[in-house]
Amino acid sequence: MKTHRPHLLWLLLLTALLLVTALLSLGLGAVRLSPGTVLRALLRPAEADRVVRTIVWDLRLPRILMGMLIGCGLAASGAAFQGLFRNPLADPFVVGASGGASLGATLAIVFGARWAAVTGTALGGSGLLALGPVPIAAFVGALLAVGVVYAIAESGGGAPVVALVLAGTALSTLLSGIVSLLMTTSDSHFQATYAWLLGGLSGRSWWHLSATWPYLLLGTLALWLLSRPLDALSFGEETAQSLGLAIGKARGLIVVATTLTTAAAVAAAGVIGFVGLIAPHVARLFFGAAHRRLIPASALLGGLLVLLADDLARTAWAPLEVPVGVITAVLGAPFFLYLLKARQKHLGGGL
Repeated sequence: MKTHRPHLLWLLLLTALLLVTALLSLGLGAVRLSPGTVLRALLRPAEADRVVRTIVWDLRLPRILMGMLIGCGLAASGAAFQGLFRNPLADPFVVGASGGASLGATLAIVFGARWAAVTGTALGGSGLLALGPVPIAAFVGALLAVGVVYAIAESGGGAPVVALVLAGTALSTLLSGIVSLLMTTSDSHFQATYAWLLGGLSGRSWWHLSATWPYLLLGTLALWLLSRPLDALSFGEETAQSLGLAIGKARGLIVVATTLTTAAAVAAAGVIGFVGLIAPHVARLFFGAAHRRLIPASALLGGLLVLLADDLARTAWAPLEVPVGVITAVLGAPFFLYLLKARQKHLGGGL
């Protein structure tokens, strides 16, 4: 009990920090609001000023909740893949999810408007269908790409992790080339495609949140429930097998949960990189390598990172809003290099 208490306190502190950051983020933007004003609008919306209530409830709260969930999902997926592949450089996109999502979204942008103009129809409905063709195509593209990678790796017998990584890298390169080709040959849709690929939370509403939160939340929860298999697999497949783990089944469940979570995150906000790479490393420094603690800690840190990046994106160059993916890339890459340098002994080599 004494051993787990410090970790529980750190998790509670991290949760409190995330909530405070979310509260402060609600006050940031073109119209600055004090924390007191935000709290009154949240706790007593009927008594709040109509403009303040609209800003807090309709414009900023769904965007902030979306950012938190996306950060949690990406970070939890990154922690799971780093344990599964026993590779500190693994991230949620390592098996081709980002390439498939990017191609799906690009195809929807380039051909979606043309299809609607010809047929006079558009996608609609509830759940994910309510998001529109681009997020749906991104979601389906990510699932299909990972499915193809897994099928290729499995055809070699048992879907070894090395085959998954190699197949994911090869397919991602192929899909990225197709995306570049489509962007080059379709000038009229270049800007829209490029903006989506950069990743961002601009314009996200309760509508988007209601369509994607079940996938993000359930995927993250599933990864936490898979903590024991991840702990076993992180010691190697032979050790995991000697402990009685059904390796093929466990690996398949992990890949499905991470893919579902990553696909939902990319469908909701585009490709936001480095969150799933950095958050697990920072969490591991404070919480250790046991996934029962690592996954929730990574999720909380991932939500915090996306919130802070979105705050910077909305305020640093106001009134211009920079895509969140740009912020995470610019700040995440140097920070990750610092982590690699600081932990080079544990990673088995120098820089």
